[in-house]
Amino acid sequence: MDHCVFIHTNHKQIVGALVAQYALKRNSAHADKFDVKLIHTEDYPWLREYEGQMYLRDGVSRVWLYEDLQSFTPLRFMPPELMGYQGRAVVIDPDIFAVGDVWELLNRDMQGKSILCRARSGPKGFIDKCFASSVMLLDCARLTHWNAEQGFREMFEFKRDYMPWICLKTEDPESIGPLEKQWNDFDRLASDTRLLHNTRRKTQPWKTGLPTDWRPAERFRLFPPLAWIMRARRRLFGEYAFLGKYRSHPDPNQERFFFGLLKECVDKGIVTEQMLRSEMASNHVRHDAFEVLERTRPLHPGPGLPMELPAA
Repeated sequence: MDHCVFIHTNHKQIVGALVAQYALKRNSAHADKFDVKLIHTEDYPWLREYEGQMYLRDGVSRVWLYEDLQSFTPLRFMPPELMGYQGRAVVIDPDIFAVGDVWELLNRDMQGKSILCRARSGPKGFIDKCFASSVMLLDCARLTHWNAEQGFREMFEFKRDYMPWICLKTEDPESIGPLEKQWNDFDRLASDTRLLHNTRRKTQPWKTGLPTDWRPAERFRLFPPLAWIMRARRRLFGEYAFLGKYRSHPDPNQERFFFGLLKECVDKGIVTEQMLRSEMASNHVRHDAFEVLERTRPLHPGPGLPMELPAA
C-alpha cells in the first residue's frame, strides 16, 4: 500500500504500541485503505551496537542506553526508507492512540510540504522553536535524504546533536507545514481530539505505580541550576536514582480510554493474558492492570468517537 502508519517502539512500550496499532484500525471508517506497522528496536541491531557509549544530546554528553524507555526515537526517521521513498506515511510514538480517523490525515493535501507536524509545548516549542516529531505526516518521495542509521551513528561521532535532529531543526523550515494540535493532542482528550498523546511520561495510564525508567532532560534554559543538579544526581547515584514512581493520570477519562482499548485487545487475543502478566513482571505495565480492566466499562463500538468526551 502507498499509505501506511508506522508506530516505533521498543520492548518496554510494546503493549502501548499494540493498543495503538489496534486503535488506528478500530476507529477508522477507511481501515482497508492503509497499513499499520510496528518499527521495533529489536529489528535494528545498530541501536544496541553503541550501548554505553557517549553521544551528543542538547549540547550535553549522555550515555546511550538501549534499555531506556525511549530508545526507539531514532526510528521515527525510518518510514521513508521502509516505504521505498514513495507514498504517504504517518509515524507516531507508541503512547499515541487514535480517537478519530487517521485516514483524514493520511489523505490530506500537504500543499507541497515534505512534513506536517505541530510545535512542541513549553520552552522547547516557544523558545527553541522545536517541532514535535512524535507525530509526522510524511511525503516519502521528498525525504530521500533521511537515513536513520547514518543519523544515529553521527551522534556518537559528535557530528549530530540528538535534540536538533529529533526537533527537525536540521530540516529546511520551508519543507515543514503546520499540523493542528488535535492530531497530536498532548494529554488532552476532548471531542475534537484525533490522536491522543500521553506525552507526560510520568502519568502514562498503563504504568501507574511503577518505578521511573526514563531519563529526564539535563538542560533547563529557564533555570540552569536545575540541570546541574540533575547531572550531579545521575553521575553520583545512577541514571534513575531518586526519580520516584509513575503517578496516576490526572484525567480519569484518559485511563478509561486506554484500558477500554486494552480490554478489546485482550478479548480479541491481540494482547494475551500471558503477555500482560509477563509485562507486569518486567515492570512495563502496572501491577494492578487486571483489576483496572475488570472495572473499565466497554467503549462505544467504532468507527467514530469511541466514548463520550468533553467539549473542546
